[in-house]
Amino acid sequence: MTETAVRFPAEWEPQAAVLIAWPHAGTDWSARLAEVEETYIALVAAIVRFEPVLVCVADEDVEAYARARLASARVDMTRVRFAEIEYDDTWLRDSGPVTLRDGDGFRLLDFRFTGWGGKFEAGRDDRLAARLHELPELSGNFLQAIDFALEGGAIETDGEGTLLTTWRCLHERHPQLGRDVLTQKLSGWLRQDRVLWLERGYLEGDDTDAHIDTLARFAAADAIVFQACDDPEDPHSPELHAMAGELAALRTRDGRPYRLFPLPWPRPIHDRDHDGDRRLAASYANFLIVNGAVLMPAYGDPADAAARDVLAQAFPDREIVQVPCRPLIWQNGSLHCITMQLPAGSLAL
Repeated sequence: MTETAVRFPAEWEPQAAVLIAWPHAGTDWSARLAEVEETYIALVAAIVRFEPVLVCVADEDVEAYARARLASARVDMTRVRFAEIEYDDTWLRDSGPVTLRDGDGFRLLDFRFTGWGGKFEAGRDDRLAARLHELPELSGNFLQAIDFALEGGAIETDGEGTLLTTWRCLHERHPQLGRDVLTQKLSGWLRQDRVLWLERGYLEGDDTDAHIDTLARFAAADAIVFQACDDPEDPHSPELHAMAGELAALRTRDGRPYRLFPLPWPRPIHDRDHDGDRRLAASYANFLIVNGAVLMPAYGDPADAAARDVLAQAFPDREIVQVPCRPLIWQNGSLHCITMQLPAGSLAL
């Protein structure tokens, strides 16, 4: 990759903090708020072992409640900061800013957030990145507003100029644009010189139109971790098998095959209490890399332990920490979807 002043860092590079938004009764979590709060408490407790966390809260009452719940769980509150800001829901991977290094500073990319193609109301979430930039902790960075629908969960970078994404998602958001045009736009805004497209792969219960962070993730510039399906009777088998074939055909910048780490397939999880009987999108690929560790979603499934072993192989120098995420998939996302990392130096704490 040619060195430029602006660069999209990989998730495994040093971080200043992780950004989340606290669930409350005004979000879609209201029907199962008690369950999902336990996941958020476990998540914050895991993050602060390795780095600070910046928690968005809707108002001072939500902050007081979140602060009390975290303190009662003996979370290290010296590493927790709160920011009062409006949001529709808590999927900050998609509504939060994408941060690029810009010389000695940082650039916050504020793409349009449309509620995954207009599926949900997203007016406040679409303003979230700009509101975050008003905070003293982030106001020192440059904010670049981009009138183009793109979610952070739709893109993966190796930090060296290679982007991994899915055609299904980007084509759904921009059906009028061809692949060459989309490649050019992504390359320009994100400072990438290679865009690798996956055609196949999906999860039932996923309303993001196949975000890459539910399917395949870089573990290094030459390594990809991906969600496999080893049950030939499962309806996901053909698509995920085809996706595995696509990944095997990809080549690194120097022409070698990627080192591939297939993740095990959890047993089907269904929601039979709400909206009839629907299958939920449980993916182990939706992990979060933090300083010195990988936080992985756990679903109370026997495959959790096997997934941990795969991630330990893919990230041999990092601790693998399980976070219980079964409540999250009720709303069609998991651990990576509710978080957004902020690179080291981008946050004034």
